[in-house]
Amino acid sequence: MVIRDLGLATAERGEVSVTRTPDGTLEVHLAGAWRLRGALPTLDALEHELAAAPPPRAITFETHDVASWDSSLLMFLVRVREESERRGVRVDPRGLPGGVARLLELAEVVPERKDARGKQTPPTWLERVGLGAMAASDATWEFLSFLGEVTVAMGHVLRGRARVRISDLLVFMQEAGAQALPIVSLISFLVGTILAFVGAIQLEQFAAQIYVADAVGIGMAREMGAMMTAIVMAGRTGAAYAAQLGSMTVTQEIEALRTMGISPIEFLVLPRMIALCLMMPLLCLYSDLLGILGGFAVGRGMLGISARVYFTQTFNAVDLGDVAGGVFKASVYGILIAVAGCLRGLQSGRSASAVGEATTSAVVTGIVLVICACGIFAVTFYILGI
Repeated sequence: MVIRDLGLATAERGEVSVTRTPDGTLEVHLAGAWRLRGALPTLDALEHELAAAPPPRAITFETHDVASWDSSLLMFLVRVREESERRGVRVDPRGLPGGVARLLELAEVVPERKDARGKQTPPTWLERVGLGAMAASDATWEFLSFLGEVTVAMGHVLRGRARVRISDLLVFMQEAGAQALPIVSLISFLVGTILAFVGAIQLEQFAAQIYVADAVGIGMAREMGAMMTAIVMAGRTGAAYAAQLGSMTVTQEIEALRTMGISPIEFLVLPRMIALCLMMPLLCLYSDLLGILGGFAVGRGMLGISARVYFTQTFNAVDLGDVAGGVFKASVYGILIAVAGCLRGLQSGRSASAVGEATTSAVVTGIVLVICACGIFAVTFYILGI
């Protein structure tokens, strides 16, 4: 197996796109990292163009965006050659990297034995476990490397050496703060009403309806305010970050920044992360207030509790430590969401579908990190007696 690294930061898996030039030639664009551990792209787009009328004159290749390759790229090209020969279309290998072209020529010179290809058998459970472990190891290493780069860039910020524009930071703060208030208001109010309704049904059996205020206040201040705000922001802002950086990857703006000597981590990631980290505590406090108001709406309408009694009970139950703990959690959640969104955006491939996959992955990763952090905080605060 031959491996060659061409030194470009592109997609983590091989990607293929096909375009037809005005002179009737099919140009196959290859990009990303072509490795055996990843699945090979299909020939659907190429077969569609080959079947279209009029048939193409020849097939050429454009491989400037290939980051690295091994024998998986050769396997794909052999399939392309077989399909083109079946349809009588000539393949021009001049656009391929030198090593690939020589290997492809060698594959053409040496005929394949009829019994060389064995039957395709599905991988065993042990192979699936191994592939899954390798994928998890790679993902963990990429995540830790990204965190290391972000930490170094944050050190540059503290020393005043980072290239962070204040105008960009203010824009991101507005997007992550004021523009998020409507959806945070709706979700927080509804969560407060749900907590109060569930609590009211149970506490009414013991004539302890007044403790609905305690349950809603403590629940929103300690956990639900920060967590629900984080989940909303993961689906709203984290996805936006991934889509923005993924689109910049497609248009090669990130490579342009590197060419100019500007770190994408400092210029693109840090303003988003700082903005979300600063806005999440404020959104958390706002969410706590809206959740308590939602609980009061149920307490007033369903249980007949007066406003004075309800809010007095809430203030007596919720102390400053509960609020401070929720605000601290919200800040950490904001960092995790920003890291997940920016990481998936920078890992995006060079196609529209790859940007969509990166956006979906950013939301899922952000929510998973938030839930895991919430569990860790719960255990840690219990051990510390907070």
